Amino acid sequence: MLSLERYAQTLGAALSAAQVTDASGETVDSSEAIQSIIESLQEVRDTGGKNIFIGNGGSAAIASHMAIDYSKNGRLPAQAFNDGASLTCLGNDLGYENVFAEQIKLFAKPVDQLFAISSSGASANILAAVKESRQVGCRVVTLSGFRPDNPLRSLGDLNWYVNSAEYGFVEISHLTICHAILDYQMGWNSE
Repeated sequence: MLSLERYAQTLGAALSAAQVTDASGETVDSSEAIQSIIESLQEVRDTGGKNIFIGNGGSAAIASHMAIDYSKNGRLPAQAFNDGASLTCLGNDLGYENVFAEQIKLFAKPVDQLFAISSSGASANILAAVKESRQVGCRVVTLSGFRPDNPLRSLGDLNWYVNSAEYGFVEISHLTICHAILDYQMGWNSE
């Protein structure tokens, strides 16, 4: 049976069960993770850095959406590295696996923070960008799904994982997590 309520319940369950781990693989409470990211967002802003968002396909749309919302609504400098001309130029010249890593080389600073968004957690260009961000000295937040052993899940300072094999549930959960962080940073309180 087609039911929006059933869909919303399934999505809510996936989102509620999202797990966060730190760089050592230890579980982090989601409220502690949100608070940690809020603090790093403010530090990035106060030290003249920016928040960099990357993703492919639906995750690229999330990256663009979040970059503008974090900048405009949250007054937190942010940029998505998914401009079409940049991606096609760098993909043509250096290979698609390097389109984000090259932009990290060109534009990232140690005071920046990377949000690496990948439903599968296995996209070569996202993994290469995280590696390059580490070399630059950026803080890294990952958002992934599908398989609990995906390679992206172990590469960030904080790693959000949505345990679902459905693109829609993973992508909407990633968008919700990013929005929740921003909304809390801006002072939202449900009480």
